[in-house]
Amino acid sequence: MISRLSGKLAACELTEAVVDVGGVGYAVTIPMSTYDLLPRVGGDIVLHTHLNVREDALQLYGFATLDERRLFVLLMTVNGVGPRLALSALSCLPLDGLCRAIASGDVKALSRISGVGKRTAERLVLELREKVLAIQPAAAVAGSARLVTNRDVQDAINALETLGFKGDAAQKTIARLQDELPAAEQTAENLIRKALQALNS
Repeated sequence: MISRLSGKLAACELTEAVVDVGGVGYAVTIPMSTYDLLPRVGGDIVLHTHLNVREDALQLYGFATLDERRLFVLLMTVNGVGPRLALSALSCLPLDGLCRAIASGDVKALSRISGVGKRTAERLVLELREKVLAIQPAAAVAGSARLVTNRDVQDAINALETLGFKGDAAQKTIARLQDELPAAEQTAENLIRKALQALNS
C-alpha cells in the first residue's frame, strides 16, 4: 500500500498532480482542497495517499493532510459512495464544513454536492454523524456558523456531556453563549456555569 509520496511536483491540473519521486512520476488524483495548497511546479510536495484497487486499474488518490485522507476513506464506507463521489465531496466543501454538515444533519448542504442525492445525504448523516467527530471534534457545534476553535469551549462541551446533558443540547447552548459573550469571558469555567444556568432554567 502506498500511503505517502514525497518528492517534486512535476505537473498539476485541477484534479491531478504528478509527483516525481526519485525519477518516477506518480499520477495522483486530488480534490480541489489539495489543489489549492500545491506548490509551484518543481517545488517540494508531500501527499498522503490512498491506493484504490480495482480489477481493471490501480488508482492513487492524494491529499494535503492526513485528516482529508481519513475523511475520504470514511466516506467510502457508506453504501453507494465510491472514490469519485468521496473526492467530489471534498472538492465541494472544505474539510471542516463537510464534517460540520454531516455532524449537524444538514442534508440540504450535503445534497448540493455533485452526485449526492437526498437519500445518499441522509445515509452520510446516519452512518457518519458520530464518526466524523473523531476527525473534527469541533464539527459537533450546531446552530451557529462558527466552529469550536479553542480548548476552553471544547472542554465546556465535554464537561456538560459528562454531567449527563445530551451532546446536541450541550453544543447548541455553548454555541449560543459564544455568540453572546465577549471572547474574554469564554473560559471553560464561565461557559460551564452559564450553560448550566441555561440548561437548568
